[in-house]
Amino acid sequence: MKGSLSLLFMVSAILGSATPAFAAAPNVYQLQEGFVDAHGVMIYYVEMGHGSPLLVVHGGPGASHDYFLPWLLPLARTNRLIFIDERGSGRSERVEDVHQYTVENMVEDVEAVRNALGLGKISLLGHSYGGVLAQAYSLKYQKNLSHLILASTFPSTKEMNDVLGHEKAQMPPDKLARLDELEKAGLYGKGTIWEHGRYSEEYMKLAWGDGYFPFLFGAHPDSNYDPLTDNQGMNWELYREMWGSDGEFVIDGNLKSAEYVDRLPTIKVPALVICGDHDECDPSLSKEMHEKIAGSKLVILPNSGHLAFEDQPGLWIGSVCDFINAGSKELSQAP
Repeated sequence: MKGSLSLLFMVSAILGSATPAFAAAPNVYQLQEGFVDAHGVMIYYVEMGHGSPLLVVHGGPGASHDYFLPWLLPLARTNRLIFIDERGSGRSERVEDVHQYTVENMVEDVEAVRNALGLGKISLLGHSYGGVLAQAYSLKYQKNLSHLILASTFPSTKEMNDVLGHEKAQMPPDKLARLDELEKAGLYGKGTIWEHGRYSEEYMKLAWGDGYFPFLFGAHPDSNYDPLTDNQGMNWELYREMWGSDGEFVIDGNLKSAEYVDRLPTIKVPALVICGDHDECDPSLSKEMHEKIAGSKLVILPNSGHLAFEDQPGLWIGSVCDFINAGSKELSQAP
């Protein structure tokens, strides 16, 4: 009996000191995904990593979080990284009433995700349209933010329309003439029946190719970029409701309500404003946000466009990571 007990204690000690086979190694980052029912709309989320929560909202409007991958993955080394697909986008639920696609409703969706996942105070990063959403969230729920990152975005639709008009005018004359011709004829309801709800292939190539490409990349143009396939997942009903129906170079949908310049001084949380030096969202817009948000930090990355996290991934990731985690680094280095 005594020998049996000794053997039992020995086995217990061995098992207790061993690492279970199912335990993840420190360099393994497991994914967790699911849906949050946000006031009757299922919002998809995926998260990975450890540390303080960093929630990321995407552009479009009507795209998905997929275009951030794999570029933003290094942030999971220092933060609990959470991506969402906004309502009507990606894997999230589409709503029957397109009038429910608004910045204001998406603000409530972000807040519902924060609450449901028990995130507490979050760092919120918004890129492009997502930066508009991040500004709107911060203006209503500032108390729930530890940091705000506004990446390649704009604070005023009126000002963004001026920028878009300037960019359009820089197209090659023959391409610009054809683009104008297509816009004057109306962009929807053309071609075969299954094409009626979206731009024609010709217009997509002109607008997202000849028009936008010079403002998307700089140091590292993406050889996989295609103005047709890169927008295959677009929710066109959402896009028309929010962006508008009159083409790429004027925002005249309900997103035109986004006018935050005069309210930006009320944002008191630490803020980083970051963009490329020839960004589709012109750097002048980032400079204005920086000037209006007291104490904010401005980073303009060299030889970079709207997708600066692809052009200058090391500089972009480093800037974001250092900004969010500066306080924790200082504490860890304190004697």
